[in-house]
Amino acid sequence: MEPAPKVEKDFSAQVDSQLPVAESLASAGKLVEALESLATLEKQTRNSADTASNTRILIANVTMCFNAKEWKFLGERVVLLSKKHGLLKGAVSKMIQEAMSLLDKTPNVATKLELIETLRTVTDGKIFVEVERARLTMILSKIRETEGKIVEAADILQELQVETFGSMDKREKTEFILEQMRLTLAKKDYPRVLIISRKISLKFFEDVAQHDLKLRFYELMIQYSIHENLFLNTCKHYRHIYDTPAVKNDQKLWSAALQNVVFFVILSPFDNEQSDLIHRIYEDANLSKLGLLKDLVKCFVTNELVRWPKIEEIYGPTLKATSVFDKSEGGQARLKALHERVIEHNIRVIAKYYTRISIKRLTQLLDLSVQDSEEFLSKLVVSKTIHAKMDRPAGIINFVPRKTPNTVLNDWSSNINQLLSLISKTTHLIAKEEMVASITQSKN
Repeated sequence: MEPAPKVEKDFSAQVDSQLPVAESLASAGKLVEALESLATLEKQTRNSADTASNTRILIANVTMCFNAKEWKFLGERVVLLSKKHGLLKGAVSKMIQEAMSLLDKTPNVATKLELIETLRTVTDGKIFVEVERARLTMILSKIRETEGKIVEAADILQELQVETFGSMDKREKTEFILEQMRLTLAKKDYPRVLIISRKISLKFFEDVAQHDLKLRFYELMIQYSIHENLFLNTCKHYRHIYDTPAVKNDQKLWSAALQNVVFFVILSPFDNEQSDLIHRIYEDANLSKLGLLKDLVKCFVTNELVRWPKIEEIYGPTLKATSVFDKSEGGQARLKALHERVIEHNIRVIAKYYTRISIKRLTQLLDLSVQDSEEFLSKLVVSKTIHAKMDRPAGIINFVPRKTPNTVLNDWSSNINQLLSLISKTTHLIAKEEMVASITQSKN
């Protein structure tokens, strides 16, 4: 049997007359009597779907408990009113919001935590107060973080799946996800950071009003990428920061961002994407304003050998003065990676200009031992950056790949076609000259 439909009725006049009486009773110390005096009217407004009047009564319950400093009773009252049959969602939502506004007025942290847990219990599983539950969870997480319980704070916030909340606006969702990323980084749960980051649509950051969140997002992604030694990704993240108008308009900010863009693009292993990116960075007009950094990039975009001792001598002091190549463990590891990039660049240059080279000569050009030279050469061959074959007994390295029969035939066919085309063109030009000469003679 279907329940009878609610009959809408306006109880505002009765609420206006009974609320002052209840408030006077509460002021006189008779809180229970005051709340009981409103119970019947609350039921009537609820059954009649008078949301406005019901909201006033529920908020009055919370306010009277607060004025009486009965915090425990306040929590119990909220739980009781939120379990009523046929509750009005709008009224309950307003009551919870009112209770949340009192969190900063609690006498101590223990009372605040108790009220937060009560409100989180009340809002659990209720979609119409999912935003309030999310905000309560954020407050609880921040309290745990201030207590030094980073792991617990991160776990509490990860309970929220704010990307599924239909009633929360995009900006607030993004702020929650960024906070989840920050705490997960602090917890050092790096795989989860990447998973959480994918919940944010990068198109959201195209709006200028959201650029503050964009900068926060990429700063967090930079921390993740640096930890994972994803230098090319780090370079891209710094480029997004560099391309932000708020950064572009501040010379101090864009110069710091562009400097890091340069450092991480030269630290990135060579491939087509890295090569394209470093050439585009080299063409940036602002790069010339950074002094030595443009010359440093030029070393990697020019097909010339670069000696590591010279790099250390010219650019070493500038590099080591930055946080990227400082004396920390990570800084020294990145300095070593830069040395490896210089060696790999030199090997690519040698492979470009030499068809064969002796191992002894290769070690001289690379300023390395035989063993280290072979190791770096092998890495580039395995990654298919270059082609090389080593004849160790003869001490010879061959950079020219052996051609297959099909390749030889294709080359021969191409050469024959070019030759026939050239012969045809030459014959045509000779015939043209003969015709011009015969015409000239006939006129004479």
